[in-house]
Amino acid sequence: QVQLVESGGGLVQAGESLRLSCVASGSIFSIYRMGWYRQAPGKQRELVATITVGGSTLYADSVKGRFTISRDNAKNTVYLQMNSLKPEDTAVYYCNVFSGGATHWGQGTQVTVSS
Repeated sequence: QVQLVESGGGLVQAGESLRLSCVASGSIFSIYRMGWYRQAPGKQRELVATITVGGSTLYADSVKGRFTISRDNAKNTVYLQMNSLKPEDTAVYYCNVFSGGATHWGQGTQVTVSS
């Protein structure tokens, strides 16, 4: 079993920043990729950003230049620094880890951006 604990969500105004964190614990083998997805009401879950163990990153076009993903391999932790937040960034943000050939999901943390 792999447990993912997310933190850092909240309510902010447009233009402000938030930093999400996700710590992985449990039966962790080699974590290849960690990342963040989000799901807004009435919409499908979508990729926000991912980062591999080697540091290669991938971002959704909608967040490029505003969000930065990073990870601490020693702590099995992934971060998402979100700057210049917009109301359309409002969603539940889910941590995602690919480890041991399986994909694991966190429970999600709510991010709400008011205009």
